Amino acid sequence: MSMSTTDASTPAMSVFWDNVKTILYALALALVLRFTIAQPFRIPSGSMQPTLEVGDYIVVTKWSYGYGRFSFAPLEGLLPHGRLFGSQPHQGDVVVFRPVPEPDRDFIKRVIGMPGDTVQIINGLLHINGEPVQRESLGLVDFENPNGAVEPIQAYRETLPSGASYVVFDRTPRGELDNTRVFEVPDGHYFMMGDDRDNSADSRVPSVVGYVPYDNLVGPAQFVVVSFNGNTSLFRPWTLFTGFRGDRFLKSVE
Repeated sequence: MSMSTTDASTPAMSVFWDNVKTILYALALALVLRFTIAQPFRIPSGSMQPTLEVGDYIVVTKWSYGYGRFSFAPLEGLLPHGRLFGSQPHQGDVVVFRPVPEPDRDFIKRVIGMPGDTVQIINGLLHINGEPVQRESLGLVDFENPNGAVEPIQAYRETLPSGASYVVFDRTPRGELDNTRVFEVPDGHYFMMGDDRDNSADSRVPSVVGYVPYDNLVGPAQFVVVSFNGNTSLFRPWTLFTGFRGDRFLKSVE
């Protein structure tokens, strides 16, 4: 009888450990992909509206600018400064990064000023190297906020000297950050701004973001995987369908 029990338990234990190894291999592969290929992020705030909306789940590619300390968060404290296989971002890229004042938080903004550029906002109009950036009024557009309410917001299509073109919001003509000093972007740093200009703490606010070092870049946002509005809750499973934004599914980030 004892021989029979041993024989029966051995295959069961073998299957158990095979399953454990499969799970461990899958977790190891997921970690390798997260650290070296791509990482998902959820957009928690509206600073990049209308390009990115609250509730968007985006994919950021890790290899685009090479690998730095913050590519391997939360292990950044164990790694040296500098980047491996580094390449520079382009003006207009939408980038996830870690700001110097708050290095434990991921931020996402648009690269506006390159190293050596001067950046200034005058009466809400962006100026780079002393020249106003091309801006076309789109008039008032109806935008659904995270609470589901529709609000009219003044929108503009802004085109940078690099040719990157995108839509920005201007909620008030007398916003707190609509007139700034001249910012001179240091070597090896970038000037970041949100597309929802009156709703973004960015490089215009040195105590929050300031100039962003090259080492602190994580990677560019490539596309929205999926998006849900503010009425979605896991505790109400049906809202995963009613709150699903089909028009943003696999939408490229521009």
